[in-house]
Amino acid sequence: MVTTMRTGQFAGKTIAVIGMGRSGLAAAGALQRLGANIVISDAASAEKLGDRLHEAEALGVTVRPGAGPDDALQGASMVVTSPGVWATAPVLQAAVAAGIPVVSEVEVAYRIARAPILAVTGTNGKSTTAVWLTQMLCESGFNAVVAGNISADSLKRTLIEACEKAEEDDVIVAEISSFQLEWVDRFRPKIGILTNITRDHLDRHGSVEAYAECKARLFAAQRPDDLAILNAVNVPSRAIGHRIRSRVVWFDRGHCGQPDWACVRDGRLVVRLDGSDHVLARTEDLRLLGDMNVENALCASAAAIAFGACPEAVTRALTTFEGLPHRMELVVESGGVAYINSSMTTNVDSAIKELEALGRPVVLIAGGRDKGEDFQPLGPAIARHVTHLVLIGRAAPLIEAAVWQAGFNNVSHASDMDEAVAIASERARPGDAVMLAPVCTSYDMYANFEARGQAFRDAVRARLSADAP
Repeated sequence: MVTTMRTGQFAGKTIAVIGMGRSGLAAAGALQRLGANIVISDAASAEKLGDRLHEAEALGVTVRPGAGPDDALQGASMVVTSPGVWATAPVLQAAVAAGIPVVSEVEVAYRIARAPILAVTGTNGKSTTAVWLTQMLCESGFNAVVAGNISADSLKRTLIEACEKAEEDDVIVAEISSFQLEWVDRFRPKIGILTNITRDHLDRHGSVEAYAECKARLFAAQRPDDLAILNAVNVPSRAIGHRIRSRVVWFDRGHCGQPDWACVRDGRLVVRLDGSDHVLARTEDLRLLGDMNVENALCASAAAIAFGACPEAVTRALTTFEGLPHRMELVVESGGVAYINSSMTTNVDSAIKELEALGRPVVLIAGGRDKGEDFQPLGPAIARHVTHLVLIGRAAPLIEAAVWQAGFNNVSHASDMDEAVAIASERARPGDAVMLAPVCTSYDMYANFEARGQAFRDAVRARLSADAP
């Protein structure tokens, strides 16, 4: 049952929802059920919206495809924007100029939530950390669900959907992107985690500094009795940690500090809170490879134990978690070659860490639509770890220029995923890995990274089936 307090915030108000993506549709439905009058619009035409338009119409709200700012905002006392809509969009600029409050779906979700929210943001590792933390809590007896920006196959659940349904004794673990933090105001997670900040989304944010400021908004409304878990060795993360009001727990896979810290000591993960050490699993017992996943394990463990999970349950989750689809996912191993789908890898730093973590020669499939990122650091990593590079998508020339500069010239080009997998399979030798780690977004060729990852899976299976005797 919806309480009067939750209903009263929105009941009777005319709210303009901008964008008919997953978040926009979920926000429109939830706000309508809370008694608001909803006008949902999208700059795209009815034809381009397709099924999303039909989903919006089925909600019984006012639907305005192809709307300009005047039509989208008519009569609105509040605007709820989808993360896919840039802050520079004319409709949002018009709302700001008119003095109409603009908030994100995440902000609305927080305002209606009865359950506590533990939020995870960062450039890399946030999906893995969020799902791992959820498993730790569930192992300890909490009814925890993961939601938000998470979008790996069956895990899709918007934060507003989770907050609408969750009861007071549930726990919501939310993956939050920088896009979702652009329009938050009161959003106050009980525990906030920042995995790291590296160069990403510069096409939208303009600079690393502006991108970091968006990430910092996760902690802006926290109070001293809330918790912030931050990366001690990541420079932007440290800078944020030194200027927020919440209680800070640092994580560092090398050093253990005082008084609140998560680290690796004598080969074991350790969470130190209030001077007490909780000794957890050995790093060698984690099923996920690489230093990046040790860091993910540390910050998830710190959050779980701080929230009340028992260390034994956290250790069980540490040693049984097998990772996410589309993130270093083993599709199949055939003829001594491992085929790995890492379609979620959409920036340079993440790709470099994955190449280092594999510990075997790689035939790499990369490319897509770039985000204004500098590919130059990728070149030396490819020269060290990759035997052959297969490029797809719009960013192929940019990546090729970076690897040539590093002295690497074992490069092929493919027009689609089937051709890319065929070339990679021919180049791979027993002991190698064929890995899709695109370094770019999928939007030049696919609707999303899941569709791209599925295309890789399908192409691998079709290729191996054709090669079978």
